[in-house]
Amino acid sequence: MAALEGAAAPKLPPVRPDLVELSGYHSAQVEVDVRLNTNESPIPPPEGWLEEFRAALDAVEFNRYPDREATELRSALADSHGVRPEQVFCANGSNEVLQSLMLAYGGPGRTLALFEPTYTMHRQIARTTGTAVVAGRRTDDHRLDLDEVRRVLASDHPVLTFLCSPNNPSGRADSLDQIEAVLAVAPGLLVVDEAYGQFAPSSALQLLRGGGPGSDRVAVIRTFSKTWSMAGVRLGYLVAAPEVIQACGLVTLPYHLDAVKQLAGRLALRYVHEMEARVALLTEERGRIAATLVDLPVESWPSDANFILFRPLAVPAKQVWTHLLDRSVLVRDCSEWPGLDGCLRVTVGLPEENDRFLAALDESLR
Repeated sequence: MAALEGAAAPKLPPVRPDLVELSGYHSAQVEVDVRLNTNESPIPPPEGWLEEFRAALDAVEFNRYPDREATELRSALADSHGVRPEQVFCANGSNEVLQSLMLAYGGPGRTLALFEPTYTMHRQIARTTGTAVVAGRRTDDHRLDLDEVRRVLASDHPVLTFLCSPNNPSGRADSLDQIEAVLAVAPGLLVVDEAYGQFAPSSALQLLRGGGPGSDRVAVIRTFSKTWSMAGVRLGYLVAAPEVIQACGLVTLPYHLDAVKQLAGRLALRYVHEMEARVALLTEERGRIAATLVDLPVESWPSDANFILFRPLAVPAKQVWTHLLDRSVLVRDCSEWPGLDGCLRVTVGLPEENDRFLAALDESLR
């Protein structure tokens, strides 16, 4: 139908007002020899996994929808963690798990608590789901401050409380005692993001499996992107009480987890020993990097993850970042993030990659 004479031409509607100031997720993607900025595994998946995966693709019915419930994958993950399949929810990366939790339990009129500096996507996804955010501060050395936790939770009564352990980008893991202390005062669901959990000395899964007071209010997020060497697959999962899993299912799109992703995850769980060997290698390399940083004019913090946060003291961080990039070494620039003034973050790579990074860093700090 022709527009009425004199009427204004139709226009695209504006974006939601609360999204106008968002800028999305940013991490430099440039061609370099040594890429140490996104906390991926520097080691490809095991050759045995790749061979099994290629062979099993022949059996995938690409013309059919995948198993909507991801039954076999959830069962395999449940076995690996000592829980029941109905306690596992799988999604397209851990960020979709975060989004599902916030869609199910957050939204307008509800509040999420977090403690910064921490993983930036916790706040970002909260805003896109219309969930209010109240933020407490960590200590100057990026530890969890339990007095601050109690203050925030008592004053704002959040329905969701988020911890990141090990914390990104600082690298520190929260102890089980600390997580229990937070659980004791959290008024709703306590979500522990353990994207780097395999590197840490303990896991909140121990509280969930223990069945103690409040264990049904603990939700633990894991991913295949780090130690499983499967960042390109985008597979994450949640371990929680069945009621929480069911709630996530309410907001998930039909057939959201494709058949190839489910296959990749199931096969990966057959290679636990190879995964543990990767963790051991990267942990050893992390220690070597940390020991070298002690002798350089930088401030650094202990890490329980596959990365290290540091602050150059003699040269501005952006200048160091640019110098490293000129040497074809890419690290993460955190220097303008709240609470991280002048900081950079380096992912632990292969020994030869770490050598390149340390040599270029030493040169840049002279």
